[in-house]
Amino acid sequence: MSLEAIGLVAARFKILAEPLRLLILQTLEEGEASVTNITLSVGSTQPNVSKHLKMLQDAGLVSKRQEGNTVYYKIADESVFELCEVVCGSLKEKFSERSKMFS
Repeated sequence: MSLEAIGLVAARFKILAEPLRLLILQTLEEGEASVTNITLSVGSTQPNVSKHLKMLQDAGLVSKRQEGNTVYYKIADESVFELCEVVCGSLKEKFSERSKMFS
């Protein structure tokens, strides 16, 4: 991979390195949601959620649409869930092996 491509990959991982952004993505996995509903779902403040949604949008992971005064977000790049599944599967396997050591 070129240095530029490696930089893009690192930027994608950096976006996913924040737990609140992962919670937002998890909420949106169920479908499109308003900022208000996302805020309630993740248990944070509206300004904080909006800041993270903007970062996710800039990274191309989510998209938005406005209907009146309400802004709705949805997943724009479904491949993010494949990446999360790989990581979660790896962690599950690792912790399963560790728990067997103590059984």
